[in-house]
Amino acid sequence: MTKAKHLFDAMPPDRRRRLTEVAHEVALPRATRLFEEGRRADRFWIIRSGRVALDQRVPGRRAAIVETLGRDELLGWSWLFPPYIWHLGGETVGPVEADEFDAAAVRALCEEDPLLGRAVYRYVAETVAERLHGTRTRLLELYGPQGSGEGP
Repeated sequence: MTKAKHLFDAMPPDRRRRLTEVAHEVALPRATRLFEEGRRADRFWIIRSGRVALDQRVPGRRAAIVETLGRDELLGWSWLFPPYIWHLGGETVGPVEADEFDAAAVRALCEEDPLLGRAVYRYVAETVAERLHGTRTRLLELYGPQGSGEGP
């Protein structure tokens, strides 16, 4: 099975309504710092337009950009798993429009409604798995023996 393109595609329409009730639209200017590695993860976003760079601290140097996310992508999954701490930092590359969700409210909905919860957890798990695969491929292209990556 392929991953749903959008979180809402992963659930029945009546569950989508419940989820949209705890979301609100945000418009973020360029260079807005959304979250910091090591801090409390209390929300997440579905990007509607624009891009967000994910970065990781590197001692003695500037944070390294490890991935850039765009339209219809889930921004943030640390909010779903205890201890609810961001693993990366995130900053808008240009103007961004997104749906922002309160993490505690969504976790409560997931507990109250097992069908909605299963759809959310599955979507997030598939997103994490897809990004892990992409990271492995990039690592092989950078550091693996010649011809070991999936490059061009």
